[in-house]
Formats: sequence, C-alpha cells, structure tokens
Amino acid sequence: MTVCADSASNMAVERPAGSHALAAAAHRRRSPHSESGEPLRRFICRCRGSCATPMRAIAFIAVVAALLVFDVLVPPLAAETQSAGKVPRIGLLAGGSRAADALLIETFWRRMKELGYIEGKNIAADYRFAEGATERLPDFAAELVRLNVDVIVAPGSGARAAKKATDTIPIVITYGDPVAQGLVTSLAHPGGNVTGLSSFVSELGGKQLELLKEAVPKVSRVAVLWWTDPNALLLDDMKVTAGRLRVRLQLLPLRGLGDFEPAFSAIRAEAAHALIALRNPLTATHRARIVEFAAKSRLPAMYPDREFVDAGGLMSYGVDVPDLWGRAAVYVDKILKGAKPGSLPVEQPSKFTLVINLKTTKALGLAIPQSVLLRADEVIQ
Repeated sequence: MTVCADSASNMAVERPAGSHALAAAAHRRRSPHSESGEPLRRFICRCRGSCATPMRAIAFIAVVAALLVFDVLVPPLAAETQSAGKVPRIGLLAGGSRAADALLIETFWRRMKELGYIEGKNIAADYRFAEGATERLPDFAAELVRLNVDVIVAPGSGARAAKKATDTIPIVITYGDPVAQGLVTSLAHPGGNVTGLSSFVSELGGKQLELLKEAVPKVSRVAVLWWTDPNALLLDDMKVTAGRLRVRLQLLPLRGLGDFEPAFSAIRAEAAHALIALRNPLTATHRARIVEFAAKSRLPAMYPDREFVDAGGLMSYGVDVPDLWGRAAVYVDKILKGAKPGSLPVEQPSKFTLVINLKTTKALGLAIPQSVLLRADEVIQ
C-alpha cells in the first residue's frame, strides 16, 4: 500500500499500490476519461467531503480504480484515429453498377465494420458508378476530387480515372493490373498515391478455357466476350491454350452497350459450341443479359464470377473478387491512420473459386465429368 497525506486535513489515506500502474496506463492511452493519471492522484489525495472517513475513502478509490480499468480494457473507436471532430470520407468509383457490385460493396463494408468503421456514423462515403459507360469515369473522378475525399476506392478502370484526376488523394485499387496500367511502379514498391490489390494472373484465361473443355469435351469453337483494356493480356495465354487443345476462338470485343447484339448475332452465325465471358465493367453490369443469351442459345458457358452462376450460368472460374474488396478495407484503414499508399506493397490474389450450377447442367443436357465436379469449390443444386 502507498500513503499520501491530505494537505487540508493532514489525514493519511491508504491507496492500492496498483493505482499508479493504472494511472500510468491511462496517461499512455491519452484516454478521453483522463489525459494524465496525476490529476486523479491529486484528487484522490485531497479526499474532501465524501472521503472524510476511511471507509468512504476506500469506496471512492475503488470506484476510481474501476473507471481506470475500464479505460484500459475498452479499445478506442476507429474514429479516434482521426483528428478531433473530423469524420473521414471515402469515395467509391467503379465502371459497373451498384446493383452488379452489391456483393463486393457488402463485403467491403463488412470488413470495415470489423475494423471499427460504420458508414453514416464514424465514416462517410460517396458513390459513383458508370453503369458500364466507362467514358463517364473521368468526370466522376473529378467530382470526388472536388469533394476532397480522404481515400478513393476503385477497381482498375476507376482507379486509372482517379489517378489521372489526382496525384495526392490516396487511391486503393480493388481489382485489375496496376503495373500494366501504369498506376504503380512495382507491386513491392508502388510509389505515388496508389496501392491495393492486383487481380492479374496471366494463366487465368488459359485455365478458364481448359476447364470449359474438360467439362464439355466436344467443344471445338468457343466465342469470347472481352473488353480491349483489361482483358487483352488474358487472351494471350488463352490463345496458347486454344492451340494446344485444338480449339478455335471467336474473339468478340465489347466497347459499349451497343456491341452486345452484334456480338450475339456473330456467335449464332459462326455456330459456336460454347461461350467465355471475361470480367470487365460491361460483362459485370449486364451479366443477366449474357446468361439469358447463353441459355436461349443452349451454349455451355464459362464465366469469371460466381454471380453469373447464381444468375443461372453454367460455371465460373476466377479470382475471388469479394475477397479482394474485403482486403481493400484493410488498406483504407491503414491510410486513414496515417500510412502512405506508396509505402504499402500491392497484394496479389490468393483465392480462386470454381463454381458449377447442376440445374443449368441438366437444362443443357450435359453430364459434367466427376473429375471436374470434385474440384469445384461449390456445386449449386
């Protein structure tokens, strides 16, 4: 026990020795309950009025000690990392639509909540979606810059538009190839104001074709819906795989909404055996339209995301994009706490998923080999 004397009454008051440690811990945390343990110690030592008797003094000290313990054990809110009174603001910029990206946004905010952020309470957000019209992205990026958001979160096309609009506001890319797009110097040392996640795996296009061929062995003519910017590198590997499998590719570039019907007409004219849709803002925004076309044309199809399979598509194989968006939240948290984006290495995808829809398999009159079904991460009955 330690003893301090009341300067007014010369009454000696006993205090638990551990109270020094608690006060010191409170000082280190710069708690909202007390910026320093010293004022509390002096206050306890004075012990006027209610502390006139030893029993009351002991009870009072116990209450104060309990408050200090509570302060040490309860973690601060994420908002306390920001300057007093300032609610951080982020901008979400994407080439697709909010409806199409609903799962991604949900995953992002779920992880943000785990990190202590709740939209509308201790963090604000502004959304800009181009609905597949990516030519609108530069204007949307400029709007977010004028709003002076603290961080911009965006997949590849949105991140590129944001980079052109600002070289000071941190940008977290959620999907794409930041090196090929010139957004970062390297994955290990991004430099500048962009960091986040890369989704680029050069072998992905070839693997998608390979799985489709294994699932439907008779396929020899495959139509490919692709977008010139993000999908060009995937096609290189797919072409190599097509040569090895003796499959002829019918490449159908998409640049806008008006390209869908001409592409569908070309697929029917060439009597393609199957379809592959690569991931880009147009295919993601209009996935229901693509899945419907494949079903009506009775075409086995390989898609980039499980959302296509949930919508009735046959199968999907690709990067687990929701996982990337969840990991992007960690970057946002670090940046809001003071980290510089140029010093945060860009991470690569670690999860790939194969999903198969058995209901669609039966509707198309197919029998997917057991070897493929056993490798699926999920089989939708």
